[in-house]
Amino acid sequence: MSKVRYSAFKVLKEALSGHKGWEPVWRDAEPKTEGYDVIIVGGGGHGLATAYYLAKNHGITNVAVLERGWIGSGNVGRNTTIIRSNYLLPGNEPFYELSMQLWENLEQDINYNAMVSQRGIMNLIHSDAQRDAFVRRANSMLFADAGAEYLNQDDIKDRYPFLDVKNARFPIKGALSQPRGGTVRHDAVAWGYARAASNLGVDIIQNCEVKGFNIDNGVCSGVKTTKGDIKAGRVAVCVAGSSGRVMAQAGIKLPIESHVLQAFVTEGLKPVMDNVITFGAGHFYCSQSDKGGLVFGGDIDAYNTYAQRGNLPVVEDVCSGGMAIMPMIGRARLLRSWGGIMDMSMDGSPFIDKTEVNELYFNGGWCYGGFKATPASGYCYAHLLATGEYHEVASAFRLDRFRRGAMIDEKGVGPQPNLH
Repeated sequence: MSKVRYSAFKVLKEALSGHKGWEPVWRDAEPKTEGYDVIIVGGGGHGLATAYYLAKNHGITNVAVLERGWIGSGNVGRNTTIIRSNYLLPGNEPFYELSMQLWENLEQDINYNAMVSQRGIMNLIHSDAQRDAFVRRANSMLFADAGAEYLNQDDIKDRYPFLDVKNARFPIKGALSQPRGGTVRHDAVAWGYARAASNLGVDIIQNCEVKGFNIDNGVCSGVKTTKGDIKAGRVAVCVAGSSGRVMAQAGIKLPIESHVLQAFVTEGLKPVMDNVITFGAGHFYCSQSDKGGLVFGGDIDAYNTYAQRGNLPVVEDVCSGGMAIMPMIGRARLLRSWGGIMDMSMDGSPFIDKTEVNELYFNGGWCYGGFKATPASGYCYAHLLATGEYHEVASAFRLDRFRRGAMIDEKGVGPQPNLH
């Protein structure tokens, strides 16, 4: 286990000594026979962040994180790395703003280079009605101290001459900008949280698949895994696109569907884009990685699936969205693509809640918001697990909100998961 504090001096020392002094980033643990106070099912960003904040904020260190594969193999390593807090509704905006604040201090907090880059995010505007809607969103962001700017057509044309501002079908009339938004190295987030949690005493257990729950008289006392039964005082599930399958083992049906979301990266290019750009008349978002590739994505596949693979119709749809606003992208060669399994909720917003089974908790339904929510999700989930109370910025993320008529429909498209 690496308890060495990373620094520029340490990097220089190892470079000069042949890199012989580095240690494993975290302990590769095996399950304790006596069990744990808390078991976290899912070793992605949310699960690892939860373990870290349980140990750091609440002093609960007898914790195990169970990951079916290896750390970083799930959605935390299969996304387009974007972070933002440009939300509208009161159930979402304070939560994502907390996440943004945690992102801004993450590297110092966990002593790990996650490559947090607050390069800004720009949502393009293509109609007068959309301008009105985005101005409303900007006001909500300003009330939450998230920061927002309105860019006119001349601002955009000067800054990004490759955008087709005068497009006859999708003219760019302006943009909503959040300068604090940006990107973060996705898998480094998993590694950093795993290292920080492990250093505080948390067991990171890889290649350990949960096959069921030990439930007696309505109380969950542990999990059944490929490494045997493991006892726990509380069990916290956060497995993204596998939520439906895992929670079904506890007899719980969720208001969630699983869809694949594809992402793409081009060959390396010279610097052309210094922030994140999103298409306002279609689902397309793009940024440029530190290695030069354009990283972009769009809509989910409309059918339900658990397969982490893509298909050509979505490639065509996403690339056509890019071509509509930035024709120069057509000259770039597509280098690779990947798919992540999205846990799409009925209103497009997540859940951080207790379940009908005592001592069994659930975190999921993140749709497109999962990666950017990672720090706040772990922070608020840890608060719920440690105190039994909902954190004030996550109190709306309840499983029973549909029964109560308290949906959080950020896009205003109704109760259909694939529309969010």
